[in-house]
Amino acid sequence: MSEYMLLGIKTKLNLTSDKKVLMSKHAGIKRFTYNWGLATWQELYQAGCKFNYRTLRTFFNKHVKAEYSWIKEKGVCQKITEFAFEDLNNAFTRFFKNLGDYPKFKKKGKNDSFTVNCGGKPMPFGGKSIKLPTIGWVKLHEGLPHGTTSKVTISRIADDWYISFTYNQKKPQNLEDRTPVVGVDLGIKTLATLSTGTIFQNATYLRKYLKELARLQRRLQRKEKGSSNRLKAKKKLQKMFARIAFLRKDLLHKITTYICKNHATIVLEDLNVSGMMSNGNLALSISDCGLYEFRRQIEYKSEKFGCKLIFADRWYPSSKLCSTCGHKHEKLALKDRVFVCPNCGFEMDRDLNAAINLAKLAYSI
Repeated sequence: MSEYMLLGIKTKLNLTSDKKVLMSKHAGIKRFTYNWGLATWQELYQAGCKFNYRTLRTFFNKHVKAEYSWIKEKGVCQKITEFAFEDLNNAFTRFFKNLGDYPKFKKKGKNDSFTVNCGGKPMPFGGKSIKLPTIGWVKLHEGLPHGTTSKVTISRIADDWYISFTYNQKKPQNLEDRTPVVGVDLGIKTLATLSTGTIFQNATYLRKYLKELARLQRRLQRKEKGSSNRLKAKKKLQKMFARIAFLRKDLLHKITTYICKNHATIVLEDLNVSGMMSNGNLALSISDCGLYEFRRQIEYKSEKFGCKLIFADRWYPSSKLCSTCGHKHEKLALKDRVFVCPNCGFEMDRDLNAAINLAKLAYSI
């Protein structure tokens, strides 16, 4: 087994106004290339021609680029067109595997991003700045560990630009004095209840800022379409959504890091989040928890910290079983927050009882 693992970093860029304009140009060229490739793909498919994304990329580089001088403008990295066709191919691959919808044409200002590399050479990073191909040095919002990566992706969130990439990091050694097994029960009011008795409350950031979001959305609707004031109102709304997402993700990172660093074996429920979201009364609260993101972080952090991760079956009745005698409580309702066993009379907080049952499941496998 390799002692290294692939990790990802995403951090904010501190850009000057000129650099922001340059980033927008790169994103625009990537968007144009992607849309040209998608339109050509559809035309060739309807005509019955045999082709692949490499064929489109070669034709674009030899014939289309020459018609648009702004693509080869000074300071623009030419690698973005290469990765635009790779992104298009990946989108179709996901579609044919039923992992995503049919590729759509990209719109300006929506999910703006582009990818660059150093032509196969390793790209060093470290400290509070990084040198990008053709673009030059850019400052980072936070210091990074030193290492190398093969490519970087620049993306825009609200009115800010972020850089993300993967790199190889040495796996940490097995941590001492870790709790052997922990069961984690996820919920709405209490985000995570551990079988050890530790409780993490849900901050409900979305619900907290609902009134502010409604106010910003009303301001946006009142602005004239195409006006600069509408653009300013749109950016303010986007920043508020981004703030909510970052606050939620920061909370989840702190919780999942604590769980993975301090426990050797973790038992989670295999929740059907999409099915839970279909409940109109609970959809807002469930989306505010970030349950899918919680699972995603636990999965890669358990590998990082050398934990064993076990998923309980989706139909395992962890909330209805008595953690003392094992009796199943058939009449337990969702509103009942205290578990009272009808067989032995044992009483305990509902979530803690479920977490203990999940922890016991690890010993039976």
